Amino acid sequence: MQKGSFLVMERDDARAVSIVSALQFLGYYAERWDPAREIDLAQDDWRFIYLGSFLDEEEGRHALGELRKRSDSLLALVCADVPHTISLVAPGAGFTGRMELLEFPLRYERLSEAIRSLQTSQPLVPAPASQLLVGGSAAMGRVNALIRQVAPFDSNVLVLGESGTGKEMAARSVHDCSLRRDKPFIAVNCGAIPAELLESELFGHEKGSFTGAISARKGRFELAEGGTLFLDEIGDMSLPMQVKLLRVLQERVYERVGGTRTLRTNVRIIAATHRNLEQAIVDGRFREDLYYRLSVFPLEMPSLHQHLEDLPMLIAEFNQRLLRRGLVGVRFSSSALQALRQYRWPGNVRELSNLVERLAILYPQSEVRAADLPEKYRGAQSAEDAGGMAATAWVDMVMPSALASSSMSSDTDMLLPEGGVDLKDHLADIEVGLIRQALDVTDGVVARAAKLLRMQRTTLVEKLRKYGLQANALAP
Repeated sequence: MQKGSFLVMERDDARAVSIVSALQFLGYYAERWDPAREIDLAQDDWRFIYLGSFLDEEEGRHALGELRKRSDSLLALVCADVPHTISLVAPGAGFTGRMELLEFPLRYERLSEAIRSLQTSQPLVPAPASQLLVGGSAAMGRVNALIRQVAPFDSNVLVLGESGTGKEMAARSVHDCSLRRDKPFIAVNCGAIPAELLESELFGHEKGSFTGAISARKGRFELAEGGTLFLDEIGDMSLPMQVKLLRVLQERVYERVGGTRTLRTNVRIIAATHRNLEQAIVDGRFREDLYYRLSVFPLEMPSLHQHLEDLPMLIAEFNQRLLRRGLVGVRFSSSALQALRQYRWPGNVRELSNLVERLAILYPQSEVRAADLPEKYRGAQSAEDAGGMAATAWVDMVMPSALASSSMSSDTDMLLPEGGVDLKDHLADIEVGLIRQALDVTDGVVARAAKLLRMQRTTLVEKLRKYGLQANALAP
């Protein structure tokens, strides 16, 4: 007796034959989709569909048009390595049926498991935008699209990228957008725990299993039961531990250290690393079979200099976090933002977060200008500030005559930044920087600083108030 009817929608001949044969072997009726024949849902009672590759996305949308009319009752197997196909049935695309990703090369046990899961799992729900990563750039748009696509499935995810790019935030976003969102998200840094203790940390231990084990303790797998286990810096895991982890991923069972009782686990694994695992495999430092088990769905995080257009949105997000901690957010002038865009950000988003917090502490009530940034963040902007001063009428007023005369000769070397410059902010930055220097030289004595700057004391006091400089600088 036939268990159900499968419509196999696959343009690749070899894969189509493989899928149809495997389904027929398992006792299902399977028929390959014919693009030349219209799908008649009134006549064809399809219970399952397999979605593979199409000639293009438009053909896929046309083929799925009729199927979406019954999308709440259809069960779909989706090829994991065809992104534009996944996007057609991802949450928010109009398909509300149940789905499972299927990886190639095809394995009977995985196919059977996926079909069983389809018939018992809950319908998918769209991922709220608030649970995605911050950023409106094309680079972050691609990352968020991939998170939306993979989140509903239990497939293992491998997050790649430089240090500080937000790999753990990406893992949390996948968890928050998944059906496991109400279950625990447990993170463990595999590189921060000594190799001899990592097994106990992951699997737990029984009382007396080793010196210091004065009581039984649950491991991270038990704590994450039903939810997501995030294995950060997986590339630093020792080879013996890799073997034990591979067994858990394959069999979904483990034992506590010193124990004999076999425990079953139901967790989703998300791993992350900044290392090149493919090179580590060549060097003999990482197991190839574990790599392919973890890397079912790779997710590459872009470095910050690849999406600098997201700086304002990221700064706003960090300000919100500071406000929740009781700190005042920081405001950047346009020239300061321009300077930050010219920086390479080797520490990526984490470095930006630290800078925002530092400046929020230093300048809680004033706007941060380019001259206020730590020196390494000013970059070319600070050189342009010095050159720009020679081209303005402010020279005689805010610079000693000797310095002014030496700088006037350099105006032909001044370069206009790409995209132009806000001249008002630019000149204000120069003025603030020189005022700060004058106050530093005179130990904060306003009268002496005013004399050095060739201006009246009352004028300097007014400028100090205008720019929101520190109150202790108003000393006589």
